Amino acid sequence: MRLLSLLKGLPGHPLHPPMTDGAIGAYTAATVLAAVGAAGIAEQELAKGWWLALIIGLGFGALAAVTGLVDWLSITRGTPLWRTATTHLIVMVVANLLFGLAAILGHAGYVDGEVGTAALVLAVCGFVALTVGGWIGGSIVYVHGMRVLELPEEPATSAILPGEKGPS
Repeated sequence: MRLLSLLKGLPGHPLHPPMTDGAIGAYTAATVLAAVGAAGIAEQELAKGWWLALIIGLGFGALAAVTGLVDWLSITRGTPLWRTATTHLIVMVVANLLFGLAAILGHAGYVDGEVGTAALVLAVCGFVALTVGGWIGGSIVYVHGMRVLELPEEPATSAILPGEKGPS
């Protein structure tokens, strides 16, 4: 149970969102670097950079998947929130699979200093899926209110550091 608590994060401070931030940043950088490299601008250097950013994205994507799955398992099955979260889960699995395939196909380009067309197409498709999945994920928080405490008058200290008491 203690590991589960670590994977969930603290009340009002779930661990899943920061992991998604790392994945989104790395996947975005990888996709942009691949596109710019494929356009012929510093292709040899960018072929290495986009692939390394992609590997970092896959690492954060794995962490986001684990922490997201822990959150998903806590949702009551069959509810509108569960349906939204399940759609988000499926779309994000597809995005990560596309990026994973891009990494596999793009490795030769990493070695040779070229951005391959198939790897670029997979990365762009992965980015589209990532964007759609992020949109759906946002509705889990901003529409359904999952893991939101709604404490607008909470002192800044205790809002930032749960368990700490702010000035009285």
